[in-house]
Amino acid sequence: MSDEVDWRQRLSNMEIPISVATNSELSYCLDRLIEVGRLTREDGLRLMAEPSLIGLTSLANMVKKSRFDEKIFYNRNLHVNTTNICVLACRFCAFRKGPKHSEAYEMSPVKFIDRIAPLSTQIDEVHSVGGLHPEWKINHYAELFSMIKREFPHIHIKSLTAIEIIHISKRSGISIRETLKILSGAGLDSIPGGGAEILVDSIRDRICRGKETSDEYLQVHATAHQLGIPTNCTMLFGTIESNYDRIEHLIRLRRQQDQTGGFQCFVPYPFLPDKSRLPEAQLATSSEVIRMISVSRLMLDNIPHIKAYRMNLGDKLSSLCLTAGADDIDGTVGHEEIMHEAGSTTDLDTPESELIRLIVNTGSTPIRRNSTYNEFTEIHSLESTGILLPIQVGEI
Repeated sequence: MSDEVDWRQRLSNMEIPISVATNSELSYCLDRLIEVGRLTREDGLRLMAEPSLIGLTSLANMVKKSRFDEKIFYNRNLHVNTTNICVLACRFCAFRKGPKHSEAYEMSPVKFIDRIAPLSTQIDEVHSVGGLHPEWKINHYAELFSMIKREFPHIHIKSLTAIEIIHISKRSGISIRETLKILSGAGLDSIPGGGAEILVDSIRDRICRGKETSDEYLQVHATAHQLGIPTNCTMLFGTIESNYDRIEHLIRLRRQQDQTGGFQCFVPYPFLPDKSRLPEAQLATSSEVIRMISVSRLMLDNIPHIKAYRMNLGDKLSSLCLTAGADDIDGTVGHEEIMHEAGSTTDLDTPESELIRLIVNTGSTPIRRNSTYNEFTEIHSLESTGILLPIQVGEI
């Protein structure tokens, strides 16, 4: 895979777009990435204020291509949320319900299996997160994961945010490490990375008081990495944070990756305001979203993949982000509640063929991946859409 070669060497041999070559700040960052491979905090802050969005996205796209050429990754997945009952009440969350709310639900393992069954031959990943249920302990989740693996051994289980893991640990009276060992033994394959919000505690105290601290979030992921469980990491932006806070967030993730190396993909997504309780949120414009994708690609030199999360961004904005440094668009999803409760209008019934069409229309090559980015299928023809793509021989 191209990310395994020296991307800096490839970057140094690429043609430089005029928008980068004629911009002293972007040219400096390009030189630094080639020579050192890493930008500083100050570099990141200047990029957040860079007037030329075209130049910034062009530079980020160069870095993306130095790693993955024209490839854009996706997978066949299904989102299933276990429960919307939560003991917390984060101010930005429209998904959470109290136990007595008329729309509160808790999904039994049998019901969960029933949700997967109709799509089990069409997916290879189930992505599952939920609220912090006041009663469920580790046995509930271990039973769920074991049932999934018995019924559908080919399906990768990507489940539980850091705060869910902390909550399960506390409810069960065992350590984070022991919690992860038990869940991994039951079938948990990877952790999706939600709940990072902004890794600055002064911001967390205002938007998600009572949730895990920045250090606790990172420690859960560090422990998972030490146990060989890969994870993703995220950022929720467009609430009350500053550009400094956003760059601090990226630097903390980068520092953690230096230490434990288990982050596969970074997923930045903007706050969606509908039905939530954060009226002072600044809200991110489309150009801010594109900028955040680009800056993330440039700052996170040690995290391989940057995802344009279609369920949050929508198809049109996601496709723009694929030309601004992102190399992944998530997957088929099939069902999703958290972003849609918050106001997302992205279609939930998008077939794989339409995902492929979206990728092709950006001038990219669609690559179907597995959950851990170590098995790949290049899509070279689509009879249903009339799209024909060149077949490449050899390992991707």
